[in-house]
Amino acid sequence: MSEHSHGIHHTIDYVELPVTDLAAAQEFYAAAFGWEFVPYGPEYAGIRTGAETAPAEAGGLRLAKAAELGRGGPFVLLFSDDLDATLAAVGAAGGEVVSGPYEFPGGRRFHFLDPSGNELGVWAAS
Repeated sequence: MSEHSHGIHHTIDYVELPVTDLAAAQEFYAAAFGWEFVPYGPEYAGIRTGAETAPAEAGGLRLAKAAELGRGGPFVLLFSDDLDATLAAVGAAGGEVVSGPYEFPGGRRFHFLDPSGNELGVWAAS
């Protein structure tokens, strides 16, 4: 992991997503969300979103066996300024929308599966 500069007390600082195909996951997240990656060998890539500046990272993609993956556990939500455009980008990149979009107090959101089967969500303010 490169130098890390978030360091805000008691906040989520770094998220690792297990993936079954590192290249496919990088391609999906780059196409759907514009994320960039820092390669750390054949089993790991650091994640840079639009919120990070070099050399900071928001998390990483970690190569895992399919048996290690499954829906459930901690749930990651991403924010979008335009939920409909993000929904289209997720679909175009090969993601599978599994819920929504739907209204909730404070906005709208949807859930999707990435190519490795990880379930994430995206929300936007109403």
